[in-house]
Amino acid sequence: MSLILNIDTSAETATVSMAENGMILHTIMNASQKDHAGFLHKAIHELVQKTSVKLSLLDAIAVVSGPGSYTGLRVGMASAKGLCFALGKPFLTIDSLTIMTNSVINSTKKAYSHYCPLIDARRMEVFTALFDNDLNVLSGPTSLLLDESSFMDILETYQTCFFGSGAEKFQLISRHKNAFFRPVTNFTTSMCRLSFELFTAKKFTHLVDSEPFYIKEFYSSPDLGNKK
Repeated sequence: MSLILNIDTSAETATVSMAENGMILHTIMNASQKDHAGFLHKAIHELVQKTSVKLSLLDAIAVVSGPGSYTGLRVGMASAKGLCFALGKPFLTIDSLTIMTNSVINSTKKAYSHYCPLIDARRMEVFTALFDNDLNVLSGPTSLLLDESSFMDILETYQTCFFGSGAEKFQLISRHKNAFFRPVTNFTTSMCRLSFELFTAKKFTHLVDSEPFYIKEFYSSPDLGNKK
């Protein structure tokens, strides 16, 4: 049996969940992004009361490492690391792009050749990566300025599913027949499932060296970039 506290403050809505063997026991949410810092510790205290699971009984603590809101990532990472240090618990980190993709793969009946999460990074910029149907990384995380030619090399060959907070931007400018758009649902469910898998495989994150995964710098990728 494993009891894992899952923390996500990477996006507009923050969640704190208690999960047993990858199954959610209880979740508390906050939709006010500016209040994530004030929300988090109160939510953890409430979660302990709701589930009757003392923090000392936890087997690990997991946090979304990014990419996402810079301030939100710092809040979640600092809190999770502090709890792990104080309680002597294993530390687990999961990137948001993987969680999003896992969610879509498990909630979409149709299987696509490629899955492309898009996180809004303001204006026409997004954080993105590319996965296959088995959640293998085909092209690593990067930032990208969207235009009509984005992903063209991929779309000419593969049916690709786009999703996330930045997908609406691309949907407005892409009319390619191989571009499909789906919502991200059950993000927290996927996070709890993935954190349990990491815990079972003992894939822990080193507490001292860990830091948020920002992808702050922009660079072009030959696989994900614009067609030249």
